[in-house]
Amino acid sequence: MNKREFLKSAGLGMAALALAPAMWSGCTSPNKGKNWIWITPKEGLSTDQWKTMLEKAKQHGFDAVLPEVYTGHHAWFETSRLPMREPLLEKLIDAGRETGVEIHAWMHTMPNNIPEYYENHPGWYAVNRAGESAATHPAYVPYYRFMCSRHPEVQEFTRQIVADLASFEGLAGVHLDYIRLPDAILAQGLWSKYNIVQDKEYPQYDYCYCNRCRSDFKEQTGLDPLTGLEDPATHQAWRQFRYDTITHLVNDILAPEARKAGKAITAAVFPNWESVRQEWRNWNLDGYLPMLYHNFYNAGIPWIGEQLTREISELKIKKPVYSGLFVPSVKPEEMAEAFRISREGGASGISLFNYHSLTEEHWKALKAIHEG
Repeated sequence: MNKREFLKSAGLGMAALALAPAMWSGCTSPNKGKNWIWITPKEGLSTDQWKTMLEKAKQHGFDAVLPEVYTGHHAWFETSRLPMREPLLEKLIDAGRETGVEIHAWMHTMPNNIPEYYENHPGWYAVNRAGESAATHPAYVPYYRFMCSRHPEVQEFTRQIVADLASFEGLAGVHLDYIRLPDAILAQGLWSKYNIVQDKEYPQYDYCYCNRCRSDFKEQTGLDPLTGLEDPATHQAWRQFRYDTITHLVNDILAPEARKAGKAITAAVFPNWESVRQEWRNWNLDGYLPMLYHNFYNAGIPWIGEQLTREISELKIKKPVYSGLFVPSVKPEEMAEAFRISREGGASGISLFNYHSLTEEHWKALKAIHEG
């Protein structure tokens, strides 16, 4: 779930595993491997300070940095469409140019926590099976104000953000996060945080039943998903309708917008994609960064490789998959093993969440892997 606030609350990793041989030194060719790292913003840093951070990442084997430049609350780049905190992206592009590190702009896609929108455009927001709008009754946490990607206005809003980002000269790509609906079922390792048991899809977490989704599905099938299905949660056509809605936004609206400006487009995606209506095996992107946070699923590090093997085999368009690791779940002495298992599972590289979570011991482990 939320990489800055929500995910960090999960428990730490499993028992230590033996160190493995090194692999993947930094290389900008996807065929030879590319390593990425997400980074959350810090205010007031100069271009030189960012350059120092990027140089450190480069020296430890990272080729691409994913700065969080739109949080669903505000932007970290110059734009007339969103409230801006600071023009961070411009500094990072300059720093990336000087250090040889690719900069891919990380944006929250479907959550919109800007009062101008949830107060004045409540019809843009997803509605759960209990009839509650995410604008006023977000699931789990207050920032889960997810919009519904079925709405033309929402499609245009997200397209404009991608277009604004893609217009930055020197930016390597746009990275989509939260390109989905709220979790109908959380990863089991997170249930205790909210004191819930989700043995099925309960109405308050099952989205989207807004008027547009209901009317469009009824036009296609003759059935109202809210009143015309015996069990909406398990009805396959209704599930596929929602998967296809997100896929349409990605393949037909956002990806073409980025590529029109010559930018790569990637996404952070879930291994349990059904629960967030995110059928990313059908997406046409330049790379996929599945968040393989093993402890969220009450699993050990070997699970990462198992997921990669399955996910890569299911891709309709074969593009690089980068193994997303949650730093607090991977002890420094486990880092080489996580890299090895990811490589053996078919990953084209690693992506770590996040830069600020790395301890000095983690950096040492990464240096040893890089220098091999």
